[in-house]
Amino acid sequence: MDKGLVIKNTGSWYVVKTDDGRTVECKIKGNFRLKEIRSTNPIAVGDRVSISVNAEGTAFITSIEDRKNYIIRRASNLSKQSHIIAANLDQCMLVVTINYPETSTIFIDRFLATAEAYRIPVCLVFNKVDLYTEDESRYLDGLINLYTHLGYACYKVSALNNTGIDAVKAALAGKVTLFSGNSGVGKSTFINAILPEQQLKTGEISAAHNKGTHTTTFSEMYPVDKEGYLIDTPGIKGFGTFDMDEEEVGHYFREIFEFSANCKYNNCTHRHEPGCAVREAVEKHYISESRYASYLNMLEDKEEGKYRAPY
Repeated sequence: MDKGLVIKNTGSWYVVKTDDGRTVECKIKGNFRLKEIRSTNPIAVGDRVSISVNAEGTAFITSIEDRKNYIIRRASNLSKQSHIIAANLDQCMLVVTINYPETSTIFIDRFLATAEAYRIPVCLVFNKVDLYTEDESRYLDGLINLYTHLGYACYKVSALNNTGIDAVKAALAGKVTLFSGNSGVGKSTFINAILPEQQLKTGEISAAHNKGTHTTTFSEMYPVDKEGYLIDTPGIKGFGTFDMDEEEVGHYFREIFEFSANCKYNNCTHRHEPGCAVREAVEKHYISESRYASYLNMLEDKEEGKYRAPY
């Protein structure tokens, strides 16, 4: 029985790097299902597993170690299942672009709130700084000011020109980091700048829509400096949060949570209740309007039943 780390998932096969350094393609035993989560993939990149090889030389994953954490998104079909993107993460890096294409603050804030819910620290990497106009650069600095103030580390980079890459590389050392971002933000170009030996396929931006084309279809881990790993994921469209009550959504917006302690009602949803300290803080600009709008957007999801009940 060998133990190892799942470094790639191709849908039907899992590639496991064993503790003695071999790379083994494995399947899952037919009856292997995780109890606590209904998902399309019971095992994810980043999982620690045990494998056994049978007489014909076929390897099977037989068990999975307890996870420190994991992060999920909705399955692409409308079933109530989720898809585990990765497990046992030390941090996430969200690659964001101000334009070409624009990443909305709602997308950023959803990602941050979801990562807060899973207790995974996030850094924001603002890419394509070489392309921005003066106005776009000013807007970028405003966003960096906002998110740095909230406690999220921010990096300004140009993957194409290799600007700012060393600072990001230093933050990756010795950690398992999930890379994410909308398609088109230059995630593959960025990973190629960090790991030139990998040379991932990069997609073209479709000029008609100013959006990217997906080039990654499965998650994969790549080793980086000092025993770190970088996990590349497919561009995420539907980043839905699970197991969240309406009253809980505000807990995952740090500044909303902080001000909510002074609300008149302890189950305040910060929309229309009297004595709401959060709405007052928005009016006085202690909480940014963009963050409050993202919070309301997530509450709307709740009303439309887009959130999934816990399983």
